[in-house]
Amino acid sequence: MSKALGYKAFGGPEVQDFFERPVPSPGPAEVLVRVTAAGVNPLDHKLRSGHAAALNGHLPFPQVLGMEAAGTVLEVGADVTGLAVGDRVTGFALTGAGTYAETTLLLGESTARIPDALPDTWAATIPVAGTTALDVLDQLGLPAGASLLVNGIGGGVGIALAQLARDRNLVVTGTAGAAKRDLVTATGATFVDYTEGDVVDRLRAHAPNGFDAVADTVGGESLREVAPLGAKLVSVGDPSVTELGGVVVHRRLDRRGLERVAELMVTGRLDPHITGTYALAQAQEALALVESLHATGKVVIDLSL
Repeated sequence: MSKALGYKAFGGPEVQDFFERPVPSPGPAEVLVRVTAAGVNPLDHKLRSGHAAALNGHLPFPQVLGMEAAGTVLEVGADVTGLAVGDRVTGFALTGAGTYAETTLLLGESTARIPDALPDTWAATIPVAGTTALDVLDQLGLPAGASLLVNGIGGGVGIALAQLARDRNLVVTGTAGAAKRDLVTATGATFVDYTEGDVVDRLRAHAPNGFDAVADTVGGESLREVAPLGAKLVSVGDPSVTELGGVVVHRRLDRRGLERVAELMVTGRLDPHITGTYALAQAQEALALVESLHATGKVVIDLSL
């Protein structure tokens, strides 16, 4: 048996609870891992709330929270290549299988070895925040010197976007709350506080001709406000972006993307800026922080604590 934090119905934090579940057996395309660290993301509470039912509405309860993890391979499915028992890996969990847990199943083709120089806590941030930022920038295909507005630059994806855009010699501006100013400016991005007056007016004052692209990590009304400012528009998770002339980022979820982000971390070009580390027993606190929208950078559950 292994401990996990999950939910037996859709709803708010009140439906969450810890429970014991049997150690799962991997299917042909899966790997079983002992989880060492798990990233915490907005998608986690959206899945729990039922707001992403297209992804998990068909799955049985209980479902376990979390989508990304680092860990050690315990068993490899028959069709999985390139991975072996004992490997340190990072990857995407099966939806519902979760990563706020002592053991879980990862998708074989969406799992990669962790470089020796990379700590598990950093590696656990690669699958969601790291590769999402990479996919956004690859999809935009902006040339060096182009201007990029990151709407919601202070969270895990936003901070990764800022650094990877800087690595491509893009000129980055980002919106976030005042508490995130120092972290944002440390990446070299221009910070615009969305809580101080009309953010669109201040963005237009900063860039009268608009931006070559807008990368949105927030969605909703905030997305609609900034959408007209970019020649190109990509949203991380709000499908209504298509009504505004933009697109939702195309997620590749492959091993190569994980390896590319890991290399960026090892070479010092990407720091996940982990600002909150919690034990598994504190996982509900970790998710509450992310759900509050006040998390800065990345929040991680460290199962060594």
